[in-house]
Amino acid sequence: MNIWPLSLSATAAALVVLLAVGSSIYHPHLLYQPWLRGADLAVMNGTIYTGDAASPFADSMAIRRGRILQVGNYSTIKKRIGSMTRMENLQGKVVVPGFIDSHVHFIFGGLQMGQVQLHGVSRKEHFVNKVKEAVSNKPPGTWLQGRGWNNDLWGGELPIASWIDDITPQNPVWLSRMDGHMGLANSLALKLAGITNNTMDPDGGTVMRNSLGEPTGLLIDSAMKLIFSCIPKVLVEERREALFRASDHALSKGVTTVVDMGRYFPGASTELSWEDFSDVYGWANLSGKMKIRVCLFFPIETWARLHELINRVGWKLSEWLYLGGVKSFADGSLGSSSALLYEPYVEEPLNHGLQVTDIDKLYNLTLASDKAGLQVAIHAIGDRSNDMILDLYKSVATENGIRDRRFRIEHAQHLAPGTVPRFGEQEIFASVQPDQLLYDADSAIKKLGVERANGGSYLFKSLLSGNAQLALGSDWPVVEINPLRSIKSSMRRVPHGWGNAWISSECIDLNDALNGYTISAARSCFLDKEIGSLSPGKMADFVVLSVDSWDEFAAQVSASVEATYVGGLRAYARDLIEDS
Repeated sequence: MNIWPLSLSATAAALVVLLAVGSSIYHPHLLYQPWLRGADLAVMNGTIYTGDAASPFADSMAIRRGRILQVGNYSTIKKRIGSMTRMENLQGKVVVPGFIDSHVHFIFGGLQMGQVQLHGVSRKEHFVNKVKEAVSNKPPGTWLQGRGWNNDLWGGELPIASWIDDITPQNPVWLSRMDGHMGLANSLALKLAGITNNTMDPDGGTVMRNSLGEPTGLLIDSAMKLIFSCIPKVLVEERREALFRASDHALSKGVTTVVDMGRYFPGASTELSWEDFSDVYGWANLSGKMKIRVCLFFPIETWARLHELINRVGWKLSEWLYLGGVKSFADGSLGSSSALLYEPYVEEPLNHGLQVTDIDKLYNLTLASDKAGLQVAIHAIGDRSNDMILDLYKSVATENGIRDRRFRIEHAQHLAPGTVPRFGEQEIFASVQPDQLLYDADSAIKKLGVERANGGSYLFKSLLSGNAQLALGSDWPVVEINPLRSIKSSMRRVPHGWGNAWISSECIDLNDALNGYTISAARSCFLDKEIGSLSPGKMADFVVLSVDSWDEFAAQVSASVEATYVGGLRAYARDLIEDS
């Protein structure tokens, strides 16, 4: 496979971008004329939260060549205004740095936007009817795919193939659970995949069976690859369209940068991430079609390939595309009862969850990746898996010596007593997803029991108090990409159907929540020199909110996105800002 950066110099890549149709929309730095000394854009009359501790608030900002020239009051930036400067009046609106979603599966999310949507379905009948409606528009023999179901919303009963077999006799079906670690196949899909009573569980996965040993249609973690190997490959044109669809959606929520964690579940093909890199992101970057900044993580099994690529072209391919690091999995998810725990699940006394990657293999891969200078991120949800990865990271750091490595644990949802201080002591970034607690609270209490669930779940405040750094995100498409709602979730922690906070002592304040989506998120992927705060020299990525009082924003935690700017250009707008 041709990896595009290997064949183009930085200069050649810039020329391609310059000549691309529409490149001026997203690459203002290439079109800048050096003889212009003033700002390209000046925004004024706002309440600008800079995210810079040295100067946290301002009312005006000057921007040139897509970067911030100066921030302060209007009198200080006035000297930057020239005859060619575009002026925009914020009319007192609150402005924050562009949000950074620290954990998404971006192309996958864009693809799933075009599939059957099962989020929020709370009755078996509704589930079946959604499938029936969708399959009515499908030609016989074509696959029907959907996403987002959550059995906890209809009482906990897991769906089985017989629910939908009668209405899908000629169409194979695959419907993934909201967490992405379990899915339902109909009987035709099971047949096409060759899944029978005699099918063995793959390492790190489970084929669910009934009392007779027959597959029910449910597949967990690595077992899902048995189905994925049968689903026709998505065309490159569809994946490119998915990038644009996902980008527009993210921009409407104020997200200007995402950290794309690539493959969606343990056992997925490592080639998926590399194909998206070359065929989708690489193509969009070189043709000037990127709308949002993306930092890419690749399967840890391919660390040598990434190391070679970074040695050839560097980690920054453009101001839109960055090579981040490598990612792996330690366990599954709580909703699928595959998160790795010390004590068994309450209703499954023989089930402690799944260790989806052999620990010796994971250690060796992490050791090699870290020695090569790559950043490592590992998915860990259960208390046992988090301790296991903290132990692993400590051993690797000891073996390879001191450096700025910024190890990450993705999710860190359920922690054992005594685990929290280790994040700060070992300088581990906790990459967490606040909106998931809205769906997990009832499930956690049911699966772990009140004492375990309330004592160790989503410990945001404790982690911060222990000097850990939080990077906030969504894990989209597991939950919706929506930083403002996520910020509110981290501050209020009120699950759906509840009238009070879940573990109120773990609520964090507005500044910590905003930092988790901006400067701390930037640090978590080595982008803090480029983005994360509205500071001179950094990218001019910012979001204009609907509120015009910081106190109101802090008190109500309620706002919407009016405009999103990337590199000083408006990439999304509700057309409520007056141009002066």
